[in-house]
Amino acid sequence: MDIPSPGQIKKKVIKTVKKKLKKAFKIVKRAAKKIVIQAYKIETKIIPVQKNMIVFESNMGRNYTGNPKSIYEEMVRKGLDKKYRCYFMLDDINTDIPGNAKKIKRTRTRYFFIMGVAGIWVSDCRQPNYIIKRKGVHFIQTWHGTPLKKLALDMDSVNMAGETDIEKYHENFCKNTRTWDYLISQNRYSTEIFKRAFAFDKTMLEIGYPRNDILFYGNNKENIIQLKKKMGLPLDKKVILYAPTWRDNEYYDKGAYKFNQVLDFDLFREKLGKDYICIVKYHYLVKENLDWSKYKDFIYKFDMCEDIAELYLVSDMLITDYSSVMFDYSILKRPMFFFAYDLEEYKNNLRGFYFDFLAEAPGPITRTTKELINSILNYQSEDYAIKYEAFHNKYNHADNGKTSEKVVKLIQDIYAKS
Repeated sequence: MDIPSPGQIKKKVIKTVKKKLKKAFKIVKRAAKKIVIQAYKIETKIIPVQKNMIVFESNMGRNYTGNPKSIYEEMVRKGLDKKYRCYFMLDDINTDIPGNAKKIKRTRTRYFFIMGVAGIWVSDCRQPNYIIKRKGVHFIQTWHGTPLKKLALDMDSVNMAGETDIEKYHENFCKNTRTWDYLISQNRYSTEIFKRAFAFDKTMLEIGYPRNDILFYGNNKENIIQLKKKMGLPLDKKVILYAPTWRDNEYYDKGAYKFNQVLDFDLFREKLGKDYICIVKYHYLVKENLDWSKYKDFIYKFDMCEDIAELYLVSDMLITDYSSVMFDYSILKRPMFFFAYDLEEYKNNLRGFYFDFLAEAPGPITRTTKELINSILNYQSEDYAIKYEAFHNKYNHADNGKTSEKVVKLIQDIYAKS
């Protein structure tokens, strides 16, 4: 029998102590959170709602992007960030934000205090179940996309990071949607789905998405060149934006999904590297730290903290799969390619679709990297002109570059009447 050396014994002891300390820290952290939540519940009963306080949150605090960002920045343009007390809930409070908004660390003590008294909430996702919607609080739910994939009550099964109880999922979703007072929809198609899938019977705002305003006022040569310089992109090559969605059943942990590398990036660079560069944009739920250094000067990676609207503007074409980016990008009427390598699996076993994806997709649908490359090199816009126009008319009819203004007007009206 081998006798462990003093060094081995020391390492084992250190490892054991670290494990126990980590476990103890988790216990203390959970206990502290319970105390904070109890204090928060008391606060909601004794401190009045502050009507001029507005909280904004994008993607559950993971970044400063999307509809809440666009609405807040419209308030800044109008000087209303000085009239109202604005707060942005973030995981990373080092995030740069213009104007006078205070940055609040999400799920910490001050977060609960602000959520307990703020009179207006602006968010693009559901709130945690422990957050209390008080009487006198107005929740503007901006949501985060036009649906291709089935949502909420329309889902027959669920397999998200180990969550498999569809009845409990439906129950939690309904509990959350009952707190929404206003829900923004991008188009008539979404409106009908949202009403049913979210069991939503309050005020529907079919006005387009605030985050798409920039695709109208920012879609000009001068601005695009400035954006490319800011991002460090070459000006002499065409830009491909690759923005796939996440897969419900491919994850590391709850809310932390994998980036599926089915696309052959070596072949992609070999065939397209002379004339193109490729931007890879993860979905905000994807948690990866992949090393792209071998593709230097061809692949440019932007993480979940980058607002995708600016990436739309600098790109000449989009590659996606089943992501709602297709609906926003179609405003620009630029080529779109659909890399649907797992179409049957995704449609039949993961989510299911609301419409005939094969019939409506306004661009080539491919299953392999070779097919995708060929479709890019041989793309003829006239082959998809009729489908593209129909797609644009169905999903972009409400977007006009003025949506943020409309939501800010709503906020002012709510404040004036409260």
